[in-house]
Amino acid sequence: MVFEGCFVTGTDTGVGKTLVSAALLHTLARHHARVVGMKPVAAGLVPHAGGWVAEDALALRAASSVRVPPELDCPVALPDPLSPHLAARRAGRLLDLAPMLDAYRQLRTLADVALVEGAGGWRVPLNDRQTLADLAVALGLPVVLVVGLRLGCLNHALLTAEAIRRDGLTLAGWVANSVDPDMACRDENIDTLRERLGAPLLGVVPWQAPPGPDARHIALQLPQAWQGPQS
Repeated sequence: MVFEGCFVTGTDTGVGKTLVSAALLHTLARHHARVVGMKPVAAGLVPHAGGWVAEDALALRAASSVRVPPELDCPVALPDPLSPHLAARRAGRLLDLAPMLDAYRQLRTLADVALVEGAGGWRVPLNDRQTLADLAVALGLPVVLVVGLRLGCLNHALLTAEAIRRDGLTLAGWVANSVDPDMACRDENIDTLRERLGAPLLGVVPWQAPPGPDARHIALQLPQAWQGPQS
């Protein structure tokens, strides 16, 4: 099967999904000519170039090797930094999967590989019926799980992996991100996840303060099936 992209999720919000997504984009660009990142729904905007934009979308654009219209790589941008369903409610909008899926299909005509970054964790609500997991299932992409290394991460990571597989998707790998510089038994926690997650560890991101937007220095190992000849 030809590799088309991946879906990046996290054990929680604030665990470094965007940083890891940018690092994955840089790594993928070594093997594929046209690589693009997508943030289907972003909640929380900042002023930029005379307008408003999601910082996550800016970071993904900077790490992508092709430029695409902003309505494709971030089709839903909501002002308030809340769960998408609440941010949409405040903005007087009702979120639906169809525009996100349409934007993804258009992106696929412009790039060889598309990385899709979720918002928050696996079950973050989009509306009264659907969550980000429904988007991931509709896309059918292999999933990369970003584990924020801090107290409680074992439970969060194992439950998320269980949910991903229960939803019929492949957990292709995981990345450990050191979000707590004082975490006790960090290496032992990583070893526990190596034993129990049942997916390859793609890399360990060291703690950095503050997290920088440039992820080119982060070394990640792609699954073999994701590597292809540079065209």
